[in-house]
Order: sequence, then structure tokens, then C-alpha cells
Amino acid sequence: MRDLFEKIYRDKGPLGKWADQAEGYFVFPKLEGEISNRMKFQGKEVITWSVNDYLGLANHPEVRKVDAEAGKKYGSAYPMGARMMSGHTELHEKLQDELAEFVHKDAAYLLNFGYQGMVSTIDALVGKDDVIVYDVDAHACIIDGVRLHLGKRFTYKHNDVASIEKNLERATKIAEQTGGGILLISEGVFGMRGEQGKLKEIVKLKERFNFRLFVDDAHGFGTLGKTGAGAGEEQGVQDDIDVYFATFAKSMASTGAFIAADQEVIDYLKYNLRSQMFAKSLQMQLVEGALKRLDMLRSMPELKEKLWENVNALQNGLKDKGFDIGTTQSCVTPVYLKGSIPEAMALVKDLRENYGVFCSIVVYPVIPKGLILLRMIPTASHTLQDIEETLEAFSAIRERLENGTYKRLSAAVMQGMKE
Repeated sequence: MRDLFEKIYRDKGPLGKWADQAEGYFVFPKLEGEISNRMKFQGKEVITWSVNDYLGLANHPEVRKVDAEAGKKYGSAYPMGARMMSGHTELHEKLQDELAEFVHKDAAYLLNFGYQGMVSTIDALVGKDDVIVYDVDAHACIIDGVRLHLGKRFTYKHNDVASIEKNLERATKIAEQTGGGILLISEGVFGMRGEQGKLKEIVKLKERFNFRLFVDDAHGFGTLGKTGAGAGEEQGVQDDIDVYFATFAKSMASTGAFIAADQEVIDYLKYNLRSQMFAKSLQMQLVEGALKRLDMLRSMPELKEKLWENVNALQNGLKDKGFDIGTTQSCVTPVYLKGSIPEAMALVKDLRENYGVFCSIVVYPVIPKGLILLRMIPTASHTLQDIEETLEAFSAIRERLENGTYKRLSAAVMQGMKE
């Protein structure tokens, strides 16, 4: 027998092995100041492209006012206890009703956090005889929820309808043997690539296969569809989504999440979601704040219009300059470059220090070796000036990447990060 921690000392993992060079700068960076298009990083102002405040609500004066008044009225503790025991209020019910109406579903149920809510919802929806079919590029919260499943599960190639069909055939054969059902899970918008899930095509498969569709629409809620109801509304299939999930952490610029479905499904889930049954209720300050934010989503379409004005300006500008932004169909704006992890570090350091542009960096193992992904999140708070400066900066760093400057600098970056 060996010490449990031996593996930790020996192998810190594919990302952890870069901790000495990366922590505090490339990972776990400290952005300071009010959430906005421009914030402070290590004392310098930077254009911020890494904050999911899509509609610019995080520091909207009306939102700040309601948050402050709710905090003064209720404090940060009320209500105490889990919803089933002592943490249920009329305002929780009001928010649920309004969310359900907004996403065109019969009923909704609040979740304390999106991540744990997703994990617990998957766990509650399926039993050992059921089969899960899900996208190979699914978010970590979906993967962790699937890991709890005691029955069969299959991944399909990312957004590949033929692969979905093949795996539904496999799932059907097993479900016929076990007497179980099939849950298909997709994202409304894949947060790394920005592609919408092929919900319309998946729904079409219901004509041939018997399955239920669960959609994680964290990035689509508030940003897509005529009313902002998300990717399902955008693709005209919202009614065909059996269980809809969204988080408050993006368009709503807050904490919490919700699921929406037919009333009977929600009634079942609220009595079987372990992460909600045995956890403290969403605090009242967040509930009142969410009601205000939802009202602004409904009554201020100019927020989404401004967001998409900026999205289109940024994405079209990048494409005009010859950058590869993949096949994004959402606000998420990936920029793909070729290079190693040390080159990526040198590039991002240059981008932040010399051009005042802060965006997230994604490298192997999240994406294939040899690629660098700069992930950008345009918001309603950004300006055309922010976009113009960023496009100029990206042109400059691409030239330096291609002429080998970052390859030469990478060794210095690796050595100097902690000095």
C-alpha cells in the first residue's frame, strides 16, 4: 500500500504542472475594480474580454440600487435553511413563475448554483436502467453529473448529427433490454467554441427515437432568441426542449440558476434534487436582485441590441483581418492561433503588458496540442474604441507569433514569471 498523496506529489496534472510559471498571471489572475469593459490588472488598465457580463448588468445603477436595498432589508442570511424545511418564500415562487414564463415553460425551480444544480438534475432524472447520450465537448458540470450515473452513457462527436443518431441507436437497444429511458444532453451554446448546439436537428430525431432532451443554455439565456429566451427560441424549438437549464452567472450577472420544464417534471425534481434538498436556500438578496435583472431583460431590449452590435463589430473585424474564429454562432468569440504553451504565455504577457488587452488563454489539454485559443466575451459595456484597439493589438501579436518573437521570448517568460 502507498501513501494516498503520493500521486499528488508525483503528478500535478496537465495544467497543474505549469503552476510555478502560470499561477497569479495566466491562471488565477486578479482583476480589480468595478466589473466593466476596462478594469485593472497588476495596477494597469486593461480592456477586459474575460467577464461573462453579457448585458452589462453587473454595475448597472438600477441593479446596484436593488442589490443594496435588498441587502439592507434582508441581510445575507435570510432565509435560513433548505427550501423544503425553512428556506421557502413567496419571492422564490414569484421568481420561478416569471422565469418559467420568460423561457416559455410551464414551471421552473431555482438552484443555488448552476454547477451543482446541473450535476444534481442529471442524477435525479436518470436511474441505473436509463441511458445518457451527450456531446463529447459538454461542460464539466455535465460530465460530473454523468459520472454519477450507474447505467450506460455514450458520448457523440461534437455537434455531429450522424454520431448522435448512431449513439441513439445504441442507447435504444440497451434501453429496450433494461426497460429504461434515454436522456440526451446538449448545450444551447458551447462556451469554449461559441457554437450553438444542433437543437433543431436533435429535435427532429424525436420522430425516430424515444428520448428526452436536456439543454444547458448558460450562454444562450438572455443573449439569443427574439425575446432572449435562448438557443431553443433562436432555433424555433424551445417547446421541444424537455428540461431547460440556465444560470444567473452570465446574462444576469449574479449567482444562482434555474431549471424549467412541465409542471409534473418540476414537481418531481424539487423533491429529488439532492443539492437543493440538503443545501441552504438561495438568499433573498440574490432573489430580489434576480427579479430586477429579469425585468430588465424583458423591458430593455436595447441591452441585447447593444451586445450584438459589439459582437458583430468584433467578430467581423477579426474575420476581415484574417483571424480564425471558428464557427461561433453566439457572443463567445474564440480566436485560434498556432503555437506552443510557452509561446502562448509570451503572447498573452505581451498582449496584457504592452497593449492593455486582457482575454482568457486556453491551451492543451482543453484544445489540441499546437493550438492557442484566445477566448473573448464581448458585452454591452464594451465600446467601438475598445474593439478597434483590440483588433490592432491582435494584428501586432499575430505578426510577432509568426516571425518567431514569442518562441525566442518563451524561455525568458518561463524563468521570469516568479521573479
